[in-house]
Amino acid sequence: MLNRIIVQGRCGRNPEKRMTAAGIPVTSVTLAVDRDISKDGNKETDWIDVVAWRETANFLARYFQKGSMVIVSGRLQLRDWTDKDGNKRRSAEIVADNVYFADSKTAADNGTNSPAPAPTQQAGGLVIPASTNNYAGNFAQLDDDEPLPF
Repeated sequence: MLNRIIVQGRCGRNPEKRMTAAGIPVTSVTLAVDRDISKDGNKETDWIDVVAWRETANFLARYFQKGSMVIVSGRLQLRDWTDKDGNKRRSAEIVADNVYFADSKTAADNGTNSPAPAPTQQAGGLVIPASTNNYAGNFAQLDDDEPLPF
C-alpha cells in the first residue's frame, strides 16, 4: 500500500518548534495550499497542518517563517480524538519526511525568506550549496557583442 503526499504552499504562520519529554524536536506549521480555480472562477485555499520530527523539525523551524514558500513530502495521517466536551473528532495532517525551499532566489534575496544563512545539507539528504552565487569557478564573463564560444 502507498501513503505518499507532496504539497507546495506558503507557511500560514511561523513554524512552532517544541521538544517532547524525551528531548525529540517536533515542529508544526499550517500551509496555505491553493486549489485549482473553481468553475465559478473563484480561487480556493486549503489550510493543511504539517508536523515534522527530529532533523526535519529543526530544519523547518530554522529556515522558514510565515509567508515562506515550501514543498513538503511525507505521509497523510488521520488522528481520532475526543474534545473537552466529549465529542469525537478527527483531524488530518501531513507527517513530513522532507521539506524543501520553494521560493525563488530573488524572493530570498529580497528578504521574504528567512534571514538565516543557507544550509549546507537539508533534512532528507538533499545537499544545497552554502552560497548559490559563488560560481566563479571556470566560468568567464562574455561581452554581449561576442559570439558564443560553441
